[in-house]
Amino acid sequence: MPNQHSTETLSTQTSSSFFSLSVAPGKVIRGAGVLSTVAGEVANLGTRPLIIAGNQTLNLSQESLQPLFQFPELHPILVSYGADCCEVSLKTLRKAVKEHKADMIIGIGGGKALDTAKLVAHQLTLPVVTIPTSGGTCAAWTALSNVYSATGAFLYDVALSRCPDLLILDYNLVQTAPQRTLIAGIGDAIAKWYEASVSSGHLQQTLIIAAVQQARVLRDILLQKSAAALQSPGSEVWQEVVDATVLLAGVIGGLGGAQCRTVAAHAVHNGLTHISRHESIHGEKVAYGILVQLRLEEMIQGNQLAASARQQLLKFYAEIGLPQKLADLGLGNITLGELQTAAEISLEPNSDIHRLPFNVALEQLMAAMVSTTAPIDVNRVSTRGISDEVKE
Repeated sequence: MPNQHSTETLSTQTSSSFFSLSVAPGKVIRGAGVLSTVAGEVANLGTRPLIIAGNQTLNLSQESLQPLFQFPELHPILVSYGADCCEVSLKTLRKAVKEHKADMIIGIGGGKALDTAKLVAHQLTLPVVTIPTSGGTCAAWTALSNVYSATGAFLYDVALSRCPDLLILDYNLVQTAPQRTLIAGIGDAIAKWYEASVSSGHLQQTLIIAAVQQARVLRDILLQKSAAALQSPGSEVWQEVVDATVLLAGVIGGLGGAQCRTVAAHAVHNGLTHISRHESIHGEKVAYGILVQLRLEEMIQGNQLAASARQQLLKFYAEIGLPQKLADLGLGNITLGELQTAAEISLEPNSDIHRLPFNVALEQLMAAMVSTTAPIDVNRVSTRGISDEVKE
């Protein structure tokens, strides 16, 4: 049965008197080589797991999960989620669950594999185990899944009934991922501070205050330790950064809820997925989106702290290899129409960008998107200058 302690009901200020907040997984097991020791823990949740992985990690997953396949009480099968966490894939996987008579779901891979596994488990009311293969995401922790089109365009997110029942973080497995994924995870995780502090820094609810402060701690850890971690994969400082991107980033969303998760940086990411040629991955788009958000704060509010923060991040990005402008995302030849499409989607009525404490016009967002590397003394960008950066 699912772990009944993974969801806590907490009083908070909403339209109703109570709100159910999913704070953390039922259990977290982390360490180097822990996958070889956890079969018994997995078997406590079910005996017929459907293991969901991406096409690129199927062979790696098969090898890494041998302890589960060899455990006598477990009868797993391994399936691919296909192109993306999309409606077609979810339908196919629900069918596979029924055919296998699965009584639990295991997700292994990056954010999309884990989001898919969590959402299938949610839809079928089954326990779920998450096993991240990279430090690129906090999806292993959170009670949230993002759904995309079959071509990778963001469509919507789904709030899940609880966090995963078991999270297994094996540093040896994460170390096999390309370093680019951890760099992207750093970009995704550091966004927590720049988004939560804007949307929620003024709020007085105890857990939201805690979430915002944890976001600040997360930012400081990443600014101070990322460069050293990337130079020595598998080291103690590298493990600390992986803990930050996978675990601590999840804590912030768990404590603060949707209010502390995303603002303009993720909204810009969502817009870019509708025009991106797949040259960039999630955390890279989010990292660029932070710069756009800070640029908006400069241009619209005249916020000099935001200007200073953007310059600090530009230096940090250059040091570890995060994108600073559209060209770094493979969008150096973006057209004016494509830029407008991405901006319009970022500004849709249900977009998280509206958690900013000011209104953003389409022309202002487009201007910010092409001026992320502007000098600190440039406080406004004329929309007429957009055409200098993009093709008509």
